[in-house]
Amino acid sequence: MNNFFKGIITLFCCFVAGINTQAQVLDKSWKSITELKDENWFASKEAKAVAENVLLYQRNIGGWPKNIQMQKPLSDAQKQELLALKTSTEGCTTDNSATCQEMLFLSKIYKQQPDERYKKAFLSGLDYLLKAQYDNGGWPQFYPLKKGYYTHITYNDDSMVNILNILKEIKDKTDYYSIKPSEEIVAKTKIAFDKGIDCIIKTQYKQNGVLTAWCAQHDETTFLPAKARAYELPSLSGKESAKIVLLLMSIENPSKEIITAVDAAVVWFEKVKIEGLREDRSLNEKGKISDKKMVADVNAPALWARFMELEDNKPFFSDRDGVKKYSLSEIGDERRNGYSWYTNEPKEVLKAYEKWKKKLSTELKSTPKTGMKAPKDEYNIVVAQDGSGDYTSIQEAIYNSPSFPYKRVLITIKNGVYHEKVLIPEWNTKVSLIGESKENTIITFDDYYGKINLGRNSTFLTPTVLVEGNDFKAINLTIKNTSGPVGQAIALSVVADRVVVSNCIILGNQDTLYTSGEGFKQYFKDCFIEGTVDFIFGSATVVFDNCTLHSKSNAYVTAASTPESSKYGFVFMNCKLTADEKATEVYLGRPWRINAKTVYLNCEMDNHIRKEGWNNWSKADAEKASFYAEYNCSGPGFQPANRVAWSHQLTKTEAKDYTLQQILEDSKSKLNINWYSNFK
Repeated sequence: MNNFFKGIITLFCCFVAGINTQAQVLDKSWKSITELKDENWFASKEAKAVAENVLLYQRNIGGWPKNIQMQKPLSDAQKQELLALKTSTEGCTTDNSATCQEMLFLSKIYKQQPDERYKKAFLSGLDYLLKAQYDNGGWPQFYPLKKGYYTHITYNDDSMVNILNILKEIKDKTDYYSIKPSEEIVAKTKIAFDKGIDCIIKTQYKQNGVLTAWCAQHDETTFLPAKARAYELPSLSGKESAKIVLLLMSIENPSKEIITAVDAAVVWFEKVKIEGLREDRSLNEKGKISDKKMVADVNAPALWARFMELEDNKPFFSDRDGVKKYSLSEIGDERRNGYSWYTNEPKEVLKAYEKWKKKLSTELKSTPKTGMKAPKDEYNIVVAQDGSGDYTSIQEAIYNSPSFPYKRVLITIKNGVYHEKVLIPEWNTKVSLIGESKENTIITFDDYYGKINLGRNSTFLTPTVLVEGNDFKAINLTIKNTSGPVGQAIALSVVADRVVVSNCIILGNQDTLYTSGEGFKQYFKDCFIEGTVDFIFGSATVVFDNCTLHSKSNAYVTAASTPESSKYGFVFMNCKLTADEKATEVYLGRPWRINAKTVYLNCEMDNHIRKEGWNNWSKADAEKASFYAEYNCSGPGFQPANRVAWSHQLTKTEAKDYTLQQILEDSKSKLNINWYSNFK
């Protein structure tokens, strides 16, 4: 055979081999195709043809329907049908890896064939994921929302974890996805990711007060375990919990809450693993499962049940009638063989856990820069988002501060927007949070009553910053609740004694500032405080000195709940009362409790203050028990002759009782007698 014919044969064989290779790829499942590691295939004509299908199946809202084998050829009629469905939102979901798989495929083909349509479709998919997220951080199974169990926060089949893994790669700016969003979108993905992790922490199930794992679905408002299909009853999940924990372990510089969640879940996985049992499967002539049986086998690797009782972790099973059974053999053929009742996925968690713990231990002992590490000086700590300080998170700094210290702990916070809930616990006394500048050192979060939704006291769980440690100081900060006009939403909650807040901006709407604690005393100096309804409320004795109180709507500035035993409640000295243009009818205050006490001295009131000044909140008893008064105020809003008859205008002699020393002096301790005079 001459060389010419040899060459022809070689070319023909390569051509046939290429066809066979492409056929083998297209014979795979859609999921397998999206996960292909062969980059060369994504440069092929076949991949480009599949990409055209992916673009056709995507809806204008950005999402894709589920269970579509995108690689299958489409007829002209089918293509026309898909074009007609572009504006429809029905069926768009992240269930069964929909949308996430298509985005992965688009990223891989864009790297080899940089068609701008692929990039646009990928970014539209990302926008869909961001829009679909609930305010509480979770995701429903379908978006726009589909009635029924589909609205629950969905961990089932790793739906929410798949989304968070995408957001993590984008916020961390890795090269996993070839398509790079704008900095603005990256910032949005970081916020969405953090909210998602917060939701995971909040939904971890407590069994008799002990953290365990997660359920396949959680109610989108109460976070409680929820039912899906008839045979998917509320239960602890051995399968879905595994991927959740692996995600948590992938987070750099994990918070104390994340570490606690992982530790608790691993203890639970060890507790509920099933040993000595093997799943045997019989296959029919088509290679499909025809029967499943559980067989005793002392050498079998560990298994975990898909569904376990919430009270005692007992595995259970259910047919389409929704009746619990405690043996797989009691389930009919269709559900017994057509559903995954056991899993081995937690073995990956247990395998990775020891390595993760060692890594954490090493980081804790290493030179402190970020994360859960010891600061260079535990009494002088620096927080900076660029990593130049001891920590990048305010809460991490507080977690690593000494408890009940002998001297003041100064936490300096560099400029930046810190999207986190901050808690100063009761044992973290003598803490000072000192911002670089009040305009540019911003702590923000967006919890509100309806989002928390844990009963009538949900308001008190909404603060962006919650202070429980005595002798706390906040200086040069902006503290915001950004949830908007959605009801009760606290920006700053102070439930501590001898607290100084100086040169700070406190922003919100209803219930912006909560100052509480019977007998507790607090001092706000040179602050700007804004809100709508009752935006300063609580039971503490508080002096507001040279502050601006800005009303955003027609409502009430204060709602004191002063205890009967307290001589003073809210005292405003040398303050300015201002308002938005739309706020024209604002009361100085109303009594949350009937013994409320609120006094304004030497304050300037704009014309938004109602002439009657005060409201009794439909409590006739409050007109006798409360004490509302003014002294030497000014401005068009100060109309003493028109005030309600049960309020007071102080005499000069009476006003002499309202000095910082008389109101705030701590007679219980000689060491703290002038606690309000030092702003460092």
